[in-house]
Amino acid sequence: MKVLILNSGSSSIKYALFEMNSQHPEMSGLIERLGAKGSQHKYSFTVNNVTNKQVIYDEINSHKQGLQAIFKVLTQLNLITKPDDLLCIGHRVVHGGDKFSQPTIITNAVLAEIKQVTPLAPLHNPANLLGIEEAMLYAPNTAQVAVFDTAFHQTLPDYAFQYAVPQDWYSELSVRRYGFHGTSHFYVAKQAGKSLNIPLESLNIISLHLGNGASISAIKQGKSIDTSMGMSPLEGLIMGTRSGDLDPAIIFYLQDKLGLSSEEIKMALNKESGLKGICHESDMRAVHKLAESGDQQAQLALAMVSYRIKKYIGAYFAVLGRVDAIVFTGGIGENDSALRESCCAGLELFGIVIDVDKNRQVQTDVRHIEQEGRRVKILVIATNEELEIALQAKACVEA
Repeated sequence: MKVLILNSGSSSIKYALFEMNSQHPEMSGLIERLGAKGSQHKYSFTVNNVTNKQVIYDEINSHKQGLQAIFKVLTQLNLITKPDDLLCIGHRVVHGGDKFSQPTIITNAVLAEIKQVTPLAPLHNPANLLGIEEAMLYAPNTAQVAVFDTAFHQTLPDYAFQYAVPQDWYSELSVRRYGFHGTSHFYVAKQAGKSLNIPLESLNIISLHLGNGASISAIKQGKSIDTSMGMSPLEGLIMGTRSGDLDPAIIFYLQDKLGLSSEEIKMALNKESGLKGICHESDMRAVHKLAESGDQQAQLALAMVSYRIKKYIGAYFAVLGRVDAIVFTGGIGENDSALRESCCAGLELFGIVIDVDKNRQVQTDVRHIEQEGRRVKILVIATNEELEIALQAKACVEA
């Protein structure tokens, strides 16, 4: 049976179709600039081990039209004949609050629960919900499954997920740490266990998902026990446009000195901070080019990013006690050898030593980049959130 994965954003839909006896999608695609002029539908599919790529320039003005465009291509390529051919449609949902710790069949009651926690993720959940609602209308006889970014972190102990704030903020307003990128952290933990020949329930790793959004998790005996992102994806590491950890008094200072509203500050911290705030570039590749040209702000940005990551690695070593491996994943984690080196430099006392030659080699899937014989392994693992969502959605329906 086949599983379709949808990741619905406010102006995009990313998707993948899996035949569940394969680890690779039969087709994957992305609709960009949804609702704007110049919208594009990019997709690739494999026939006889040959990958074909296509781009359709079309005015796709809504999630409804986007879904129609996806199913049109799927049927034209004879990958399915109708939505009922699918075992299920799996949806990425960024925030599940503390009510969802597992993938869940979507019913009207589940939709209502997701809507309840939407204020905790106002930039993500509304678009996720829009994609779900359109898919339920388009494919009413097909099981719909929500897979939550926050679910993997529901194993955090209370002393790790609670903030030191008035308790009614937690009990009545759900103010607590939730964590994100859980699907990716869980996927790479399983891959690391296989590579190290350690059962997941015995595995201790520090997992770094480094992309435009970035988070780090302490995983003990296969379960998340701490993570850098908090109630929202804004806390933690320095990201492309997000500030990461910040003294909350800065917000009050900006309100007093500049007269900024809470909405203006929220937008600045989410969209104008991080790498972009330091050196006016949010793409790590551009930051490296600037740094190489001698730009001091870009050099500072790189130093700040690696310093923040190092601090979290040290903290999570203390939390875990024993660490089997450091795992780098995500677009930056998988491809930025220079950042991996700077993150690990000076951590020899922890047993973390990179082999520079191995680190600079280009490979896919899973590779070791630690020096030979070192106790703590350093792995680069290509994440595959779409596959993990498909596996979880399939298991949920079959259960």
